[in-house]
Amino acid sequence: MNTVPPGVFHATDAATGAPLDGTFHTATTAEVDAACRAAADAFRSFGRSSGAVRADLLRRIADALEADADAIVARAGAETALPEARLRGEMGRTTGQLRLFATVAADGAWADARIDRADPARTPPKPDLRSMLRPLGPVAVFGASNFPLAFSVAGGDTASALAAGCPVVAKAHPAHPGTSALVGRAVARAVEAAGLPAGVFGLLFDAGVEAGLALVRHPAIAAVGFTGSRGGGMALVAEAAARAVPIPVYAEMGSVNPFVVLPGALADDALAARLAGAVTLGVGQFCTCPGLAFVPAGAAGAAFVAALATALGASPAGTMLTPRIGEAYAEGAARQAAAPGVRAHVAPAGPGAASLVEADAATFAATPALADEVFGPAALVVRYDGPDALAALVGGLEGQLTATVHGSAADLAAHADALAALEARAGRIVFGGVPTGVEVGHAVVHGGPFPATSDARSTSVGSRAILRWARPVAWQDAPAHVLPPELRDGNPAGVPRLVDGRPEAPRNAADASA
Repeated sequence: MNTVPPGVFHATDAATGAPLDGTFHTATTAEVDAACRAAADAFRSFGRSSGAVRADLLRRIADALEADADAIVARAGAETALPEARLRGEMGRTTGQLRLFATVAADGAWADARIDRADPARTPPKPDLRSMLRPLGPVAVFGASNFPLAFSVAGGDTASALAAGCPVVAKAHPAHPGTSALVGRAVARAVEAAGLPAGVFGLLFDAGVEAGLALVRHPAIAAVGFTGSRGGGMALVAEAAARAVPIPVYAEMGSVNPFVVLPGALADDALAARLAGAVTLGVGQFCTCPGLAFVPAGAAGAAFVAALATALGASPAGTMLTPRIGEAYAEGAARQAAAPGVRAHVAPAGPGAASLVEADAATFAATPALADEVFGPAALVVRYDGPDALAALVGGLEGQLTATVHGSAADLAAHADALAALEARAGRIVFGGVPTGVEVGHAVVHGGPFPATSDARSTSVGSRAILRWARPVAWQDAPAHVLPPELRDGNPAGVPRLVDGRPEAPRNAADASA
């Protein structure tokens, strides 16, 4: 098993560029094959394990991460330059979502068990049909650069896949290999303590792209979870589609997260500062950073833009996750500021420094590249004149993870067409707040139409995320002993079910087997 390989490429301190202790090598083709084969072998038993078994594993992983939290947070801080408070909070989110999925796995409602009972007296006779969601198989999970814990080795994709009964082969992000190694050891320790096959979890390292591509190409891999750039996500989508047996790729690829200021909101003197805080939070390296704001034309709108410029101009530059991310940000912000018809309010001053530029509606509509994401603390303000103009601008946007709206009740009524356009283009619509910060729960959606994600029907955060790693299977006139426990008479698994189209009250598993 290739849980934590030795290595030959160095992790570096994000703030200084100095080498950090510990090296990790790019996984060889043989190592990728071994990890995938181990996952396939583990799936034979883990894919049929009970919700209680999976819940126990997820809780053990959360406990193991908490036991190692000090070392993990220290290493993550050195590799990413993220502050300790942020990383402590992210650790809490990571363990919290592991325990959330433990609850989901134990409850069993996610599997959507259904029974349509036979009616032999009907003409033609009605068969006995029983169906539920079953795990797809081993899942490849790609860690994200900007969330070294919550969207990485033991993040939401791993938690939801394990909850579904899918072994995970994780590919560590090269921005934080040491953090990934420590987390990977904690997960492997939990797998062993739970008495499960080692292949339930594997971890690979890659300083480039070859190991990741080999992972997606491997015939044992049944699905892919990815959080990162559009280019990276689409490369994996293409690889998965080119396989002899294509597989789904659930890629979250970022967005500009439009922030709509309606006329009535301009009276809020604090709104510009709130928007600036969301743009610069985490040096703008959140996938929900509001990089595009629509602001009314006129004097009040101009005053709002001036206040936003003051707030962003006063924001100190921060250290970005990697030198390359910093360079790409500086290049993108400079390119945006130099576009014809664009006015720079806060000129980009290099990696990690805030930027604010403005364009009118005509310039924005005529220059599609202005709507491209600049990953970092950059914001583009587009001025609009009236409800129809706003609806047209919003209607021309690509798919987004989020959209935010500020305005009065009268504003919302007057701009109904723009709101409808936002609903068609975003996975989550925020009213009166900021989009940064994603609540982990049952109702949340962290996804959206392409190119925000590769599949708008899914979410990468919240309990619905488990549905990505399963498919429906039906059994017709099956003998009782071949049915999963969730579908047997008497409901020995004690899960919620739909019987003949009506909810059946779940029974306690112990009572059902008595």
